[in-house]
Amino acid sequence: MAETANNLPRHMTAELNDALSFSRVVNLVGPRQVGKTTLVRDLISRGEFITLDDTAILEALNADAAGLLTSRMAKIRNQPLIIDEAQRSKTLALAIKRIVDKDRRKGQFILTGSSNIFTAADVADSLAGRVLTLKLWPLTISELKTRPPSKLLDWAVQKTPLLEGLPEPEPTERSDYINFVLEGGYPEIREMPIKPRQKQYGAYVDTVVDRDVADVLRIRKTDALRRLIDQMAVRTSAEINVSALSSLLQIQRQTVEQYLDVLTKLSMVTKLGHWTSGEGKREIKNAKYHFVDTGIACALRRFTAETFELGANPAALGSIMESFIFNEIQRCVPFQEKDYKLYHWRNRDKREIDILADADTHLVGIEVKTAATVKGDDFRHIKWFAKEGPGKSRTVTSVIFYLGEHKLSFGDRCFALPVSTLWSQ
Repeated sequence: MAETANNLPRHMTAELNDALSFSRVVNLVGPRQVGKTTLVRDLISRGEFITLDDTAILEALNADAAGLLTSRMAKIRNQPLIIDEAQRSKTLALAIKRIVDKDRRKGQFILTGSSNIFTAADVADSLAGRVLTLKLWPLTISELKTRPPSKLLDWAVQKTPLLEGLPEPEPTERSDYINFVLEGGYPEIREMPIKPRQKQYGAYVDTVVDRDVADVLRIRKTDALRRLIDQMAVRTSAEINVSALSSLLQIQRQTVEQYLDVLTKLSMVTKLGHWTSGEGKREIKNAKYHFVDTGIACALRRFTAETFELGANPAALGSIMESFIFNEIQRCVPFQEKDYKLYHWRNRDKREIDILADADTHLVGIEVKTAATVKGDDFRHIKWFAKEGPGKSRTVTSVIFYLGEHKLSFGDRCFALPVSTLWSQ
């Protein structure tokens, strides 16, 4: 690979650049070490950069945020003030609100951090239209291969989606997919050999728990949170029964819910809600949770390539591959022409759809299969959903991602696609 993962172009670059032209504050959030600071510093060669990792700056900001920001901005005039690790200050959001209430210039502030500082209801409401929050995730395979983001969802909702409208899938072996899953998407860590990589991912989780969590919630004892993280790694792509998890961990249900909210805010897990049609009597309402990075999930579970050998543990690859594909899809949603919301769906008759992309009048049902072949019967749940079930009033396109080589059509807007279609061009 000609470029290292640290200087790979990110799909978010153009969107961040555009945001500066129409928003007074651009707020770039995402997990630590995914490249937020690098992205901003590479993009912005003007203005001033300060980091709240600097204790002296943080203390000065907390003592007089409005004064410090006003004096810094007076020096740089019409250029942006970039504030890194913005979540570390509890006074920053209100100070920025007061400044941009008086000054209507675009591109005044660029903030980066592991969580969103504009979550207080009074601040968020008053800053509507003045702050644009963007999310930077771990690297996608498209970014690793320096390719544009996938447009697969827009292809799927066309009036007549044709296989000819998709790129030819890049030949990819089962072992290649497994390596993608094991490596994860953190720029520096993913390139390490597996043993130091897993140690580094474990240290990463320790840092999040010991440092970042305190920016969101005060926790006296972190051992319960660590146990929850381990359990969520085991349950990636699964529906979560909070009561059962509370009983297993021997902590209160309210605490489990609070911790899950923290892990979501810090982008360690993503909550995938249940799609509801209004015909909800026979539908399941539990949310699914996906680990944001399969490399971390695999490290916590001590998975290696041998774990996924044929005949070893067939269920292990299924759940982790579903999270891998969900993450790839979630990260390409901002670059589609249409606005998509992602869900999962299951009813009490055990019919289910792994991922459901809702684009108003259109739905895209996505299933994940870790085999090299697909049969017509594999579409039975999504076909029932589209023809007889709660999707019958919508136009539904069905996609099964599998580990084979060929793009296949099964009629009735049903397609089987190699996973590599998500980053081929």
